[in-house]
Amino acid sequence: MQNLDEIEELIKLISKLPGLGPRSARRIVLKLINNREELIKPMAKNLANVYKNISRCQNCGSLKSNNNGCNNCQTSNNKFNKICVVENIADQWSIVSSSVYQGYFHILGGTISSNNQNKKDLLIDALVNRVKKQKIEEVILATSATIEGQTTSFYIQDSLKNIDVKISKLAQGLPIGGEIENLDDGTLIYAFKNRKDIIQD
Repeated sequence: MQNLDEIEELIKLISKLPGLGPRSARRIVLKLINNREELIKPMAKNLANVYKNISRCQNCGSLKSNNNGCNNCQTSNNKFNKICVVENIADQWSIVSSSVYQGYFHILGGTISSNNQNKKDLLIDALVNRVKKQKIEEVILATSATIEGQTTSFYIQDSLKNIDVKISKLAQGLPIGGEIENLDDGTLIYAFKNRKDIIQD
């Protein structure tokens, strides 16, 4: 963009965000530049505050305020007996907004890669400690149907094998309204292997 290094660098950074490519990033940058006082100034201030004051809780994996602690951990006052394990905070937000689940959450912060290099980065040990300390009766594994998600699920099950706790898993397979041609191989395999008989009258 006419050798403006600052703008090019900003475009590169924004294009790294989920769902955005270089073209979308350019439009966003132009919108920001054309609205400097309304967008850039308050956004820069807010981003600085988030960087300074928000971090990841090492107990549950959720986002926490460095000043006020972790809201997710503070739900301990509700004395739930189950905990839902998800890969990321977006998964937690989706489940919360659906109002389908009432209980604790544990956010892993990702999945175990196929070469097993990311185990140490996940909060699986913290999960085991929470299950013991909070006397959890059921651990609900809500990991994705990808190879990495399933690998992570199996690893968690193995980590909890010596603890007297029920382990359940969300039903996965063909999504409602999903088209066969748009499904990945892992989902299709899982859907076929776990198909159920239809009871006919």
